[in-house]
Amino acid sequence: VQLQASGGGSVQAGGSLRLSCAASGIFFGINAMGWYRQAPGEQRELVAVSRNGGRTNVADSVKGRFTISRDNAKNTIYLQMNSLKPEDTAVYYCNADIASRSGLWRTYWGQGTLVTVSS
Repeated sequence: VQLQASGGGSVQAGGSLRLSCAASGIFFGINAMGWYRQAPGEQRELVAVSRNGGRTNVADSVKGRFTISRDNAKNTIYLQMNSLKPEDTAVYYCNADIASRSGLWRTYWGQGTLVTVSS
């Protein structure tokens, strides 16, 4: 099982980016899928999470600017980031709780994609 993240880049403050993360491989099911970020010298923090059934949670620091969405048919989540600020600069990681065909659940992480916002 692999998570492949894409869509990072450099943008000026106020701009937008859209991140994607696709799960591939052989597995039984996916529960929560989410985005975390880690800025230099900081701990990794939760940005947004999408759970089965459509429930989502978004960190207060990005609420109203970032939107998480999910395409279950494609095993993919997206993070639409609008009104970006320099403090959003970080490496963004996706993760997912995935069950193997034997029914064991495990959390997988993508490779990270860098988002740089300049003022």
